[in-house]
Amino acid sequence: MNWDEIQHHLEPDNIGSAPNSIKFSVFAIIFVAIIAAGIYFDTQDQLKVLERHEKKEVELKGVFKVKADQAAKLELYKEQLAEMEASFGALLRQLPETTEVESLLVDVSQTGLASGLEVKKFKPSAEEKKGFYAELPLALEVSGSYHQLATFISGIAALPRIVTINDMKLEPFDKEDLNGKLKMAATAKTYRYLQEDEQ
Repeated sequence: MNWDEIQHHLEPDNIGSAPNSIKFSVFAIIFVAIIAAGIYFDTQDQLKVLERHEKKEVELKGVFKVKADQAAKLELYKEQLAEMEASFGALLRQLPETTEVESLLVDVSQTGLASGLEVKKFKPSAEEKKGFYAELPLALEVSGSYHQLATFISGIAALPRIVTINDMKLEPFDKEDLNGKLKMAATAKTYRYLQEDEQ
């Protein structure tokens, strides 16, 4: 059988009279083409799904690595948290509560008197709320020698509660006094921890 006869039998009108070998060859080619097309188009979708899952796998591995690092350091973080809570608790204990503010004011006043200073003015101002704490300013005017003032400042720093000295002005008590008596005007600030309902 030559090529012209094969072409004649492959025409749609003549395929029924074609020999069995040509019919089987055409059916085999069509069958293989259908299977190949199905595999190709199905595989394309599967390849896209596979690519999506591979990207997701890379992301999940990154998340896993971060979480594994965090889990490995969990005990260290717990220790640091405990240290920070203890440190914060110690700092909070230095902030008096409402009932302790009066005794702290007495401590500041007595520190001035114990240093030998002459207290001219000791006036608490209105409390100012600032976040989780309140600030209580005290206007001070005292006079005494340089060493007495230094002893007073040192005594304030040694108090168990936080007290800061701000806006300090130091000048001679009397320009003609040669004994070195000084006058100090300052604002001492003490702090109070605010309860949650006050914040």
